[in-house]
Amino acid sequence: MKKSIIPTLYKHNLTLLTDLYQLTMANGYWKNEMYNHEAVFHLFYRKNPFKNGFAIAAGLEQVISYFQDLRFEVEDIRYLANLKGADGKALFDETFLNYLQRFKFNCVIDAVPEGTVVFPHEPLIRIKGNLIQAQLVETALLTMVNFQKLIATKAARIKKVAQNDSVLEFGLRRAQGIDGGITASRAAYIGGCDGTSNVLAGKLFDIPVKGTHAHSWVMAFDNEVAAFSAYANAMPNNCVFLVDTYDTIEGVKYAIEVGKTLRQQGKDLLGIRLDSGDLAALSIEARKILDAAGFEKTAIIASNDLDEYRIQTLKEKGAKITVWGVGTRLVTAFDQPALGGVYKLGAIKSQTETDWNYKIKLSENPIKVSNPGVLQVKRIYKDNQPIADAIYSETDFVNHNPENRNQIQQIISFNNELIEVEQLEQKNLLQPIFRKGELVYKLPTIHQIRQHTLSQIAIFKDVVIDDYKVGLEHRLNERKIELINRN
Repeated sequence: MKKSIIPTLYKHNLTLLTDLYQLTMANGYWKNEMYNHEAVFHLFYRKNPFKNGFAIAAGLEQVISYFQDLRFEVEDIRYLANLKGADGKALFDETFLNYLQRFKFNCVIDAVPEGTVVFPHEPLIRIKGNLIQAQLVETALLTMVNFQKLIATKAARIKKVAQNDSVLEFGLRRAQGIDGGITASRAAYIGGCDGTSNVLAGKLFDIPVKGTHAHSWVMAFDNEVAAFSAYANAMPNNCVFLVDTYDTIEGVKYAIEVGKTLRQQGKDLLGIRLDSGDLAALSIEARKILDAAGFEKTAIIASNDLDEYRIQTLKEKGAKITVWGVGTRLVTAFDQPALGGVYKLGAIKSQTETDWNYKIKLSENPIKVSNPGVLQVKRIYKDNQPIADAIYSETDFVNHNPENRNQIQQIISFNNELIEVEQLEQKNLLQPIFRKGELVYKLPTIHQIRQHTLSQIAIFKDVVIDDYKVGLEHRLNERKIELINRN
């Protein structure tokens, strides 16, 4: 079993990484003798980020690590015992705290694999099990999934625009704190970036690390030739020179001068980096100078507040940049710093009941009306091309037999329009992760996850995303309408 990253990074489990109301509700369920009720919760999001047509699922590995280490330590119980209510008395009574101390996670969890293209309202994680347990984990799951999904989606957008060029994530110094930097580096790599400057993320997640020197290195020497020469002597196998400290074009010429010396030593000038000025014009001129000097393979790397929009503009201007260092606007999700992921109850039943009681959250805002049931998503393919996603409830199958899951009647409701779908290839997106608290999912490597993202983007490249259909299977749609009318 793969070792959990979380204790390595935080030296403590994250059981108390939650909002207080999760614990007050758990206490309420306990006192109302609902602790043996079974519930189904779904984690999903309501609106695509960045005006994109889809999002990239991310964060599952951290979720798995969290569940593997989910328990209340003695110091956790001691802390909770010291919390006070408005009357100055203990907020939680001793019997409830004793229950928490005996807490052992044993829910059933299904999730969409990381790197999968997903759409609004589709369940990304489904938790089925003890009501208290399923409720307690809400905040932590949203914290782990929302941010990484946001950054992975942003990275996928940037990589798509960069096409075959390399994209390096350089954002640690501008990230939202330590964890923001580490998880952003992981999510950016999953989304398609080729490497990171973040050494700790490289160590923890096996992400390729890239980097050279800063302007301060050049400024520490009398001139650029001296600076580049000293760096070449120290790091002859990592020579990418930052050439814009004083005069960019002169800096390129000095880099070539040192590059010729490197070649005499059997090494080479791997690249130059531009970090300011007119990146398109400077890269075009730099390319001419490099090629004329016989450095046709020397890469031109650009940084300086890049994102998918600026990269696209630079490409349209004919920029000769082949490596893009993207920082602030990626790791902070600059144009949309939060994702509206939510976690909603879909069904509940007591210990004496055999049938689920379906639950729905209503709102005057239609986008906030939840879907009831024990939800799953199937992706429908035609000629190996995805054509639609259907959200359905597994309870609509005879005997709840997983073997019957692909026998759904092929009528799907898209915006209340019933469409009959031919018998085509189908694939359930939610995959088994935990069964009764035991991990049954084989964790892929981060490189496999990244490749899955790239293959998903390739599969969807010919799909008109704005017209891609995501709907409810007709029985689920009817049940939803019934519950809305009843309430």
